[in-house]
Amino acid sequence: MVYIFLADGFEEIEALTQIDYLRRAGIDVVSVGVTGKTVKGAHAIEVASDITIDKLALTDDIDMVILPGGIPGVPNLEACEKVLDAIEYAFKNGKFIAAICAAPTLLARYGYLEGKNAVCYPAMKDEMCGANYQKTSVVKDGMIITAEAAGASEQFSFEIIKALKGEDAALKVRESICAR
Repeated sequence: MVYIFLADGFEEIEALTQIDYLRRAGIDVVSVGVTGKTVKGAHAIEVASDITIDKLALTDDIDMVILPGGIPGVPNLEACEKVLDAIEYAFKNGKFIAAICAAPTLLARYGYLEGKNAVCYPAMKDEMCGANYQKTSVVKDGMIITAEAAGASEQFSFEIIKALKGEDAALKVRESICAR
């Protein structure tokens, strides 16, 4: 199972692309409303989450946690202790962590990117303390996948699918949607 956290101000394409593509690949994705059941994105698109943060269960069946970017989405994620607990749980238990745009800076602040290759929104690269910032769209280093921004959402999704279900599953989704 994959948890994707939605907090008010999240970047819509950086969350909804992942939810859609991962479900097409047969991956169980649960959207978690951090700031309520209905969460308003950075561009005023309201999304009904599958569960609210109070229903979050940190169990061994979690394969990955995903952090979309967006401002104030990322600060709203960071303000939630249960989101930070989920990141720590994933890190300590060898689960995947995926973050896009501004969200990798949150991982950097808490030391999860120390010595790792990673990418984030280019204007925020100075906030990637301890990480080896890469000038590319998507980076996978061990159990952490980071992506640059909304424009990398599709590539980010394919990298996540590849990590969880293999190259063939990613290729199957890519071909089914006629991705370039």
